[in-house]
Parts: sequence; structure tokens; C-alpha cells
Amino acid sequence: MKAYEIRSADGIDALALADRAEPKPGPGQVLVRMHANAINYRDLVTVENPAPRGFPFPRIPNSDGAGEVTALGAGASRFEVGDRVMGSFFQRWIAGEITADAMVSALGGALDGMLAEEVVLDEDGLVAVPGHLTYAEAATLPCAALTAWHALVARGGVTAGDVVLLLGTGGVSIFALQFARAHGARVIITSSSDAKLARAKDMGAWGTVNYKTTPDWEKAVLDLTGGRGADHVVEVGGAGTLARSIEAARFGGSIYLIGILSRGELNPTAIMRRSLNLHGIYVGSRAMFEAMNRAIEVAELRPVIDKEFAFTDARAAYHALRGAGHFGKLVITFDG
Repeated sequence: MKAYEIRSADGIDALALADRAEPKPGPGQVLVRMHANAINYRDLVTVENPAPRGFPFPRIPNSDGAGEVTALGAGASRFEVGDRVMGSFFQRWIAGEITADAMVSALGGALDGMLAEEVVLDEDGLVAVPGHLTYAEAATLPCAALTAWHALVARGGVTAGDVVLLLGTGGVSIFALQFARAHGARVIITSSSDAKLARAKDMGAWGTVNYKTTPDWEKAVLDLTGGRGADHVVEVGGAGTLARSIEAARFGGSIYLIGILSRGELNPTAIMRRSLNLHGIYVGSRAMFEAMNRAIEVAELRPVIDKEFAFTDARAAYHALRGAGHFGKLVITFDG
């Protein structure tokens, strides 16, 4: 079977499409024939700069994928052959609080990832695909969707009437828009593209701000909320945007720290002065994943896919993510 491998720190174009022996499931394991992968910024950074992660070469990239169960190892009983499944980002974070052991069970980093025609995973590291979703749609859920759900629902308890501020129109932000609207919240979203803001408006965004034409976008957020600020801020920008997010949040509001897209410095005085709650969010547990999937199925929510790429053209998907022109998710498909 074929799999992409990170073999060096030479970037996207150095990803090698390699032949590997067909994997066999051991006790308690499941063999999955992959149908789709989705890529995240974390996957891109891992390919471009693998050295800080300290894993041995070669390493198969990508945390997110969906496929069909084709064989079971001895004693595996959670799934049957033919079931449609997705991998959990953290293979050993089943429920409860994150642990050190769970932190070193991430696919596409500490462990080989999903950008292969076939993968073997422990049965506890898999969840069922919501019945109404395609494989491509399901592949977008394990990281971006679960991160947004963890922030706003599992941690934030978002409720009707809350104001949610989202930065940009990438995967996490668009899922957060869908989840916030499903809970009756009002969403303010930023982008440098008026066309993307118009699409977000069509999806139910209450307020939009172009941060290119309005660089002091935190003031625009305050204006939209009558000076009060946002109850929840999904902070995907990183240190370079956090100071403005702090000013855009209401007193006593919550900021969910997710992204590492930009650099900057932070004066913690503003956090104290506004009595803010800062939460570090790193994807989520299998229990959160399954709860999210139940909500997705009941609401018949469908992920937003910007573009699909063939498995043989996977490098182009990474280049597209680096170009940052997408709205929602970029997906790699193995079919056809």
C-alpha cells in the first residue's frame, strides 16, 4: 500500500509517496481503508518544520481521516467490518481531563498519521462517522470541529444570546460559527476578504469585520456590542492577535487559546484588569468527539469543504493551506 512520508525537514515538496507493506491489525486493533484526509495548520507545520517534534523519520503525516473498517484484530469488538470510522486525534484521550500519556498519542506527530491508503489503529482510538456525512465531510471533524466544540460547548457552555467572536474563516472558525449558531448565539467574524465575510454572513454570522480595512478590529467588535464586548473569543491567531482579542472580550468573558498563526508579545495586566478567563484548548477527548457527533447528526450539520485534492496530488493541498485562500476545510480524497 502507498503512504506519504516525512523523511526530512525539507518541506512540502520533499514529502515522499512510498510503498509500504500492508499493515495487519494486532489484538484490539482495527484495519481501516482510508477514503479521505483533511489537513490542519498543525499538519502543515509538522511537514514544514518537523524537527521540534523530535519524531524519527520516516513519519506518516496528518491527524484527520475517515475510512472503512476492513479487518479486526483478535478481541476487537467496538466495530464491525464495513463500519465507517474516523480516527481520534489523541488516541489515548478517551474521557476526562487530558493527561501526559494522552498528549503523546497524537496522530501525525508522536504516532504515524492518516495519509496512507490503509492504517491500523487501536479500536479505542476510533469513532463512528455520523450517518448523513460523506467520508470527505467526516474527515474534517477530528481536529478542527472538535477543537471548536471543546472551546464553545464542552468548556464554554455557549448558550442562546451569547456573543461569539471568531477570527478568520479557516476550519476551526467556520465550525465554531456553525456550532454557535446551532446554540442560538450571535457570531461576529473577522477576515481580510469581503467575499469570505459575505459567505459567513450567509451562514448566519451576525456581524462581520474586515481586519485589513479596519485594523483596530477590536473597536469594531465593541461598537457592534454596544461597548460590552464578546462573551466568547475563539483565538486562532496566536500571540499576534491576542492583545486585540482581550480588548474585544467583555469583562469576565472567556478566550479560548487555539492558534499559533502569528507572533507577538502580551502584557498580562489587561487580562487581570478585565477579569478574563483564558483556556488552552488542544483538540479534545473521544467522549467529546462522540458527543459532538451526536449533535451534528441531530442538527444534520454539514462541514464546509473549500476544495478536494486527489491522494496523488496531496502536496498541492498543503501548498493551498499555506496560501491561506480557503474558506473552511481542505480535503484529500483516496477514491477515484
